[in-house]
Amino acid sequence: MDDGYTKICKVSELKEGQGKRFLVKDIDVALFNVDGEVYALKNICPHQHTALIYDGYIEEDCVVCPAHGWMFNLRTGKQPTGAKGLDSYPVKIIDGEVFACVNAKELKW
Repeated sequence: MDDGYTKICKVSELKEGQGKRFLVKDIDVALFNVDGEVYALKNICPHQHTALIYDGYIEEDCVVCPAHGWMFNLRTGKQPTGAKGLDSYPVKIIDGEVFACVNAKELKW
């Protein structure tokens, strides 16, 4: 697709309630299939920059980092306090395949 979305995998490759790790445009991404919705978040926890978000567990519409328990909203990537957390990426499902609009953040110096 040329609308900024990149094909990542088939929905059938994502187990319900679990994350899976992908590298998209050199960005470490975690996909989650929760109650039939697919979410895409940056896989790097801002706490200690560990690439373990995909291995976190789902609780109250959030993913909990397995390293130190930080929580991030599946839709927004924000922490429950509203503080910045993980980048979140828009997802489309087309013919059973997952596409996400994953772009690196531009640094403004």
